[in-house]
Amino acid sequence: MKDPKHDESTGKIDLPGSFVIAFSMYSRIPMPQVEWTKERMKYAMCFFPLIGAVIGLLQMAVRLFSVGLGFPFFGQLFPVVLPILITGGIHMDGLLDVIDARSSHMETEKKLEILKDPHTGAFAIIGCGVYLLLYVTAFWELKPGMLPAYCMIFILTRALSGLAVVTFPKAKKSGLAASFSNASHKRTVGVVMLMYAFAAVMLIWYLGGFLAAGVSFLVSALVYGYYYIMAKREFGGITGDLAGYFLQLCELALVAGLAGVSHFV
Repeated sequence: MKDPKHDESTGKIDLPGSFVIAFSMYSRIPMPQVEWTKERMKYAMCFFPLIGAVIGLLQMAVRLFSVGLGFPFFGQLFPVVLPILITGGIHMDGLLDVIDARSSHMETEKKLEILKDPHTGAFAIIGCGVYLLLYVTAFWELKPGMLPAYCMIFILTRALSGLAVVTFPKAKKSGLAASFSNASHKRTVGVVMLMYAFAAVMLIWYLGGFLAAGVSFLVSALVYGYYYIMAKREFGGITGDLAGYFLQLCELALVAGLAGVSHFV
């Protein structure tokens, strides 16, 4: 039932409700049910990067658990699939849909139709296998001392994804990205996302060193720029699927970057 104290007609800010909406939409972490009112939706994206913080904490817990109990292989493999389990695969689904659409080499309208198609194409399956193998390879090359810094990338990728949702042009007037963007208080969300991104880079610096922070900043900036150019040129803007594509791609690039840095520090 709708809580009359927080009805959208009152104009009151309901941050707990916004928090619940963000976690309900972008994770499989159990949350109480709340109505998606206009006021709650305004600031829901502000809590999106906190899901990344939860993933990072769980990554550290898995590592400590596996090392402490003598299951090193578990600690090297399970962290690769943990983010997918926590998010329910919502971002991975976007990655695979975009792989299918881009592999068609069709015009923009046809690509957008492929994004909506619930069927999975051969290129998506191939892409999923290649992505996971690349992620496993990069993660296994990551030295243990760089793991705390690695845990911060889940905040950084979600901060940049949220920033894009409220600033990049949209390919469609409807859909997940457009819905959250239109409902958001864009200026507030944009500022909060930048603060999250800055904090994540600073934490990477503190936990992994200046080189790790520098590489993370450069890699995420390059992937972010590529995301904007590609999405606008091939799709006319971003969609929810493209947001997931960016998040997964940026995460993979950051893992690879930190793995490389970990061999030099």
